[in-house]
Amino acid sequence: MTSALLRYALLAATLIGAAAPLRAAAEDLMLPVPLVTLYPGDIVTDAQLVDRMFRVNSRGSLVSIDNRQAVVGKAVRRTLLPGQPIPSNAVDDPKLVRRGVPAQVVFREADLVITGIVEPMASASVNEMVKARNPDSGLIVVGVVQADGTIRVGAQ
Repeated sequence: MTSALLRYALLAATLIGAAAPLRAAAEDLMLPVPLVTLYPGDIVTDAQLVDRMFRVNSRGSLVSIDNRQAVVGKAVRRTLLPGQPIPSNAVDDPKLVRRGVPAQVVFREADLVITGIVEPMASASVNEMVKARNPDSGLIVVGVVQADGTIRVGAQ
């Protein structure tokens, strides 16, 4: 009878211990935050950011940008408030070509260079593929956006 009682006591102690809330370890994390309100379309500069300490729970998931280099030069997608962490999906690469805004298309092969004007069918950033329509012929071409804002088509 004593051994059965001992087993129940051990089982109860184990269950009570398992049901006790686990304390999550917390750590301090330095994150860049805006100094001023940033609106969609703004390009983030280093002067608009300041570092602020946040206490982060190890069980909680913080999906915010943790260094300045990851946000400087990016375009804001949604309003960012001063002193608040910047969510990783709140900024994006700036779009060099905009949907419906005429852009230059370039085809290069050896010494042959052909240029023209097209209307992109979507907005795109550097090194992104984009479809564009020739307004004169209606022909659709696919090209890659270059750093100078042109769309490169053809083999390279």
